[in-house]
Amino acid sequence: MTLAQVHVRKDELTNAQLVEGDPGPLADGAVRLEIESFSVTANNITYAVVGDGFGYWNFFPPLADDPEGLGIVPMWGHAKVAESNSDEISVGERVYGYLPMATHLDVVPGKVSASSFMDVADHRQPMSPIYNQYSRLAVDPEHDPSKEAERMIFGPLFKTGFLIEYFMRNQGWFEAQQVLLTSASSKTAMGLASVAKQLSPSTKRVGLTSAGNVEFVESTGLYDKVVSYGEVGLLSISPSVIVDFAGNAGLLAKVHQHFDDMLKYSCLVGATHIEERGSGGMKDDRGLPGPKPTLFFAPDHAVALFKELGVEEASKRVAMAWHQFLSDVEGTVEIEKHSGLETARTTYLEMLAGNVDPAKGIVIEP
Repeated sequence: MTLAQVHVRKDELTNAQLVEGDPGPLADGAVRLEIESFSVTANNITYAVVGDGFGYWNFFPPLADDPEGLGIVPMWGHAKVAESNSDEISVGERVYGYLPMATHLDVVPGKVSASSFMDVADHRQPMSPIYNQYSRLAVDPEHDPSKEAERMIFGPLFKTGFLIEYFMRNQGWFEAQQVLLTSASSKTAMGLASVAKQLSPSTKRVGLTSAGNVEFVESTGLYDKVVSYGEVGLLSISPSVIVDFAGNAGLLAKVHQHFDDMLKYSCLVGATHIEERGSGGMKDDRGLPGPKPTLFFAPDHAVALFKELGVEEASKRVAMAWHQFLSDVEGTVEIEKHSGLETARTTYLEMLAGNVDPAKGIVIEP
């Protein structure tokens, strides 16, 4: 068989090449997954932008003669077992989880249960266990065959939004009356807005977006108010928190300067505006008035959530909010399916450049 991967230069994210190679024999105890589908979203761009800082480049080492400086952007999607040297995992079984932008992936199943297993390969153990778990679809309670595309496109992003709302609500929203969400058209922002609408209705939701996306963001019905980035200076000043999904240092500075000490908390989540993130990226907070911007690392909050509530109760709460979210966003995003790994490469580059319509959800079948 031939293995195909998309290799990205870590120091030049626009340099992405499709390469092919021989994966070699499958190791004892390992399973070879044939990747069926994955989504390409702004979440994947964040993985690339902050890759080295959080180990995102370390999950899927590239198959290359000289891998130094190269990485593979992680995706979320579905795969089936093409070959197995594990007594517990059978050929033909389907799974959902963290996958490379590639055609195949070898994993080493451990902590196997009826509904999931972990990849216990040595190189993945330093990273968060949230990314190393694979759901076995035959008995996965979250799996809906008719909603596989929605799960890939929205699922990980929604859960980040859920965790942000849970954190903010536990903190009493830092005594703020409203939450400002940058890149309000992004799927993570929509997830947060939906959960806040459900569970924190007294906290006003203000969506900040580009002028061209105002109409789309308003059409979702998730926000109490939607304004363009150019209108930030016209916002009424009241106790507020900002959740910055854009990674646009200039925009973040405008918000801090406008609200000053009325800004009660500044939360950094993503980087959808890569070209404007500034010399210090999402952490460029030098000289900003108000609170120090704080990076939100979802895997740590997920571990804390399950520890605090227990797996059963936490899963129940996530599922309830997820089903409501699906109802909230039904019809707002058109799902597009494309074939071939080369299309994944070009879609990634378009997403990186900010040229993908937020009203579209992209699914790749490599």
